[in-house]
Amino acid sequence: MKDRTGALLTGLLLGFSLSRIGFSSWNEVHRMFVFADLRLFLAFASGVTLLGLAWLGARVVAGRPIPWPARRIHRGTFWGSALFGAGWALGGACPGIAFVQFGEGQLGAAWTLAGMLLGNAL
Repeated sequence: MKDRTGALLTGLLLGFSLSRIGFSSWNEVHRMFVFADLRLFLAFASGVTLLGLAWLGARVVAGRPIPWPARRIHRGTFWGSALFGAGWALGGACPGIAFVQFGEGQLGAAWTLAGMLLGNAL
């Protein structure tokens, strides 16, 4: 139960942060992609940098490179990624942001969430 509480609190904090930063707004994300406003771009770049540093830190703590097993690419990967990209473009949100939008009361996100469930089922 304690693990779930921590995960729930972490998810709520992440969702709140993404909402306050503006990632749940299609207009804000569009402004980022056309370089009209670099605020979201810098937030995203900071997250990627932090993740990279955490990965390097994990390697230092482990004392060796962390194994990354080679996998064959499944034949459905191409079509799955095309479907994922189309859903992202149509819904205007990645999976995490769809939950943030729904939590904000943007009921159109329910369609995005339903599409995610249908896409996973396919």
